[in-house]
Amino acid sequence: MVPSVSNSSENLHPPPRRVALFVTCLVDLFRPAVGFAAIKLLEEAGCTVEVPPLQVCCGQPAYNTGDRATTRAIAMQVMDAFEGYDAVVAPSGSCGGMLSHHYPGLFDDDPALKARAENLAGRSYELISFLVDVLGVKKVAAHYDGAVTYHDSCSGLRELGVKEQPRQLLGSVQGLELREMKTPEVCCGFGGTFCVKYPEISNAMVGEKSADITASGAGTLLAGDLGCLMNMAGKLQREGSAVRVRHVAEVLAGMGDLPAIGEPETGAR
Repeated sequence: MVPSVSNSSENLHPPPRRVALFVTCLVDLFRPAVGFAAIKLLEEAGCTVEVPPLQVCCGQPAYNTGDRATTRAIAMQVMDAFEGYDAVVAPSGSCGGMLSHHYPGLFDDDPALKARAENLAGRSYELISFLVDVLGVKKVAAHYDGAVTYHDSCSGLRELGVKEQPRQLLGSVQGLELREMKTPEVCCGFGGTFCVKYPEISNAMVGEKSADITASGAGTLLAGDLGCLMNMAGKLQREGSAVRVRHVAEVLAGMGDLPAIGEPETGAR
């Protein structure tokens, strides 16, 4: 079902209309449906959406390992690719936080590049917060049967303030019941390169998260960052859990009937 949105007079005047989708590496390679869901939601909100073909990684893996030279080079490519758009929207708090919080500091030694980075940072948003806080979307006309629980990703919550926005829109989904975890804001243990550097700690953290998910009694786990979702889906599947895992945009866009994350695609051999 295609979602509809309700834009109110509280919207920005004029709201951003020419929007570039920052697809993210994980969505591009592992879950393209999230990108299509994001486009559907943005278009239904009245935006013209483009996907710049020359976009690259946001540079966060290099940034987190301390490779500032590589991160700067990547950031300059990103700034070139997303020049001229009213807004740059990512279905990820992690990548959105990289663009809006960390890019300017990469160019403290170059005022011209720093100004460009600050300009991009001021136009960069996480998808759900953009829909709610900038476009004034109040509800969607999607349907999803069953109880869901929502994980607050670290970057989305702590860097971008994404907390109530997804819950507000999920509250408008017909048939959906939100069952909160005891600690939805606790890290799942993914952390990008963290789970590679410290696998034992990461596994312990996602084990605690899995127990919290199970205790909620929900049949579906939602979140706004694919890295977190893939990490939690892997743990749940290894434990034999029946909980299904989806990106929140898929449910809001009425695409909740697709195979869940980690499940084989229909017709796949």
